[in-house]
Amino acid sequence: VRLVESGGGLVQPGGSLRLTCGASESMFRGYSMGWFRQAPGKQREFVARITDGLVTSYGDSVDSGRFTISRDNAKSTVSLQMDSLKAEDTAVYYCGIKWTGETFQYWGQGTQVTVSS
Repeated sequence: VRLVESGGGLVQPGGSLRLTCGASESMFRGYSMGWFRQAPGKQREFVARITDGLVTSYGDSVDSGRFTISRDNAKSTVSLQMDSLKAEDTAVYYCGIKWTGETFQYWGQGTQVTVSS
């Protein structure tokens, strides 16, 4: 299973970034996809998840309304729109696929998001 992430980078506080993760079509169908993140010195934490039927859920650490997860089943991609970014959003963001109940079974390589002035 190969997941390819893009869209990370450096952004100022209050700015926006959009992360995108692509998967092979055969793997994409029928499975939930989503994002976790890991900040330096902290455990990996759940950010957001979206099912094949477009049902979404967000982690407790994510402020309501700042992050939006979506997926394009035709393109086999999942995206995370992040707005009003804060310094505490700085982390490596990992795309995952195939929800096990607590986490994802397969992961991408991660993409760095740094929020700093």
